[in-house]
Amino acid sequence: MNNAAPAAAIERCAGLDRRLVTAVRHIRVLDTVAWPAAVERQFLEALKRGHEALPHFAYHRPDFSAQRAELAAIAAAADTTQPLGAYLARSAASWQTAAGMLEAVGTANVTAPSIALYGRPGDVLPGGGQTNLDAARYFLQIAEELGDGEALPEAEYCIPAQVLRDEVQAEVDAMFGARKVGVEIDPDLTAKAAAGATRIRLRGATCFSEYDRSQLLAHEAFVHTLTARNGRAQPVLKSLARTAPRATATQEGLAVFAELMSGSIDIARLQRISLRILAIDRALDGADFIETYRWFRAHGQGITDSFHSTQRVYRGVPVTGGAAFTKDNVYLAGLLTVHTFFRWALKRRRLDLLAHLFAGKLALEDAIALRPCFADGSVAAPAYLPPWLRRSQGLAAKLAFSLFANRIHMGRIGEWE
Repeated sequence: MNNAAPAAAIERCAGLDRRLVTAVRHIRVLDTVAWPAAVERQFLEALKRGHEALPHFAYHRPDFSAQRAELAAIAAAADTTQPLGAYLARSAASWQTAAGMLEAVGTANVTAPSIALYGRPGDVLPGGGQTNLDAARYFLQIAEELGDGEALPEAEYCIPAQVLRDEVQAEVDAMFGARKVGVEIDPDLTAKAAAGATRIRLRGATCFSEYDRSQLLAHEAFVHTLTARNGRAQPVLKSLARTAPRATATQEGLAVFAELMSGSIDIARLQRISLRILAIDRALDGADFIETYRWFRAHGQGITDSFHSTQRVYRGVPVTGGAAFTKDNVYLAGLLTVHTFFRWALKRRRLDLLAHLFAGKLALEDAIALRPCFADGSVAAPAYLPPWLRRSQGLAAKLAFSLFANRIHMGRIGEWE
C-alpha cells in the first residue's frame, strides 16, 4: 500500500476488525489470572499465627475454542500484503496465543505461551548483548548502593486513596474533558492502579506517595487511558482501543518511558521492577511462592507489598515452583526498547513516528508498518498526546543529549576518583 488504499480494501479490513473486536471481547488476561482478595487475607492471617502457607484456590478455566477458530479465520482472510491486513493478522495471532494460555490457567502450561507473549528475563535487549536480567541486576545494584545495602526510605507522608482520587480526577478532566474518564477506588484491586478508556481504578486502603501520584498520571492516565481513547476514535481499526497481547511490551514500556520523560520515575520504582524480573527468573528455576515471598521480604519490601509482588509472578500458574506468569518481564525490557526506538527515530529525524505510537494500542513495529495508513488517513493521528511529547523541543533535547552521552566512555574519567 504505497499509495492511498482502495476504499473497498479499507472497508474489508474494517469488517475484519469488527470481527476481531467481537472475538476478543471476553478474552481478558489479567482478569482470568487474578487472585481473589480473600487469598491475600488468608495468607496474611496465617502469617500472624506464625504460619507461611502456600496460597490455594481454584481458577475458572475458560473455553475459548470458538474465539480461537474465529481469530484463525480472521488471520486467514486478512490480506497480509497490505499494512492494515498484516496488522490484523499479527494481532489475531497474538490473541490466539493468549486465548490458549488462559485455557491452561492454573497449570504450568501457562508458562510457555506467557514467555511467547511477554518474553523471559534472559532475553537479549535490542542493540547489544545485554539481557533483561542484566539490566535488572544493574538497577537493583544501584538502588542498593544508594541505600547502603538497606531498603530505600519510605515516603515521608501518605496520600490517602480518596485524596489521590480527587487530584487525579482533576488532572484527567483537564486532559480529556469533564468526567469523560472516571477515577474510582477499588478495594479488590491488586495493582496500585489500573486504567482503561473510561475508568481509572486505584487500590483502596493504600498509602500513595507523591511519586506514586506523578507516576500514576504519567503511566496510567496519559499513556494507557490516552491510547485507549485515541484507539476508540480510529476510523477503521477500532481494535486499537484494546492492547493486543503482542503490543503489551510496547505499551508498558511506553508507559514507564513516560514516567522517565516526565520526571516521575524514581530509583525505588526501578528497584521494584527489577526485583520482579529477578523473581520471575527464580520462579522459573524452581522457587515456590513462599521462597519468593521471603526473597522480597529480604530485599526490604513490607509484608503486604511482598505478597502483592509475589502473587504477580504466580498468577495463573502453580505456586509450587518451576512456572511463572512473565508479564512483569515487559516493564524494563519495554522501557529500554522504547527508549532505543525514540533515540533511533531522533537520529533519523523521524519524530512523526513517535506521535504515531499514541494513536492507539500499537506495538513498535506497527508505528513503522502502518506509515502508509497514517498518510492516507485509514489510521488517524492521535487526538491526545501526553504533555511531555507535546513539548517536542524538550524531548528532542533529552534524546539528543542521550545520543551524545553514550559516546563517552566512563573509563576515561576514572581519574576523578
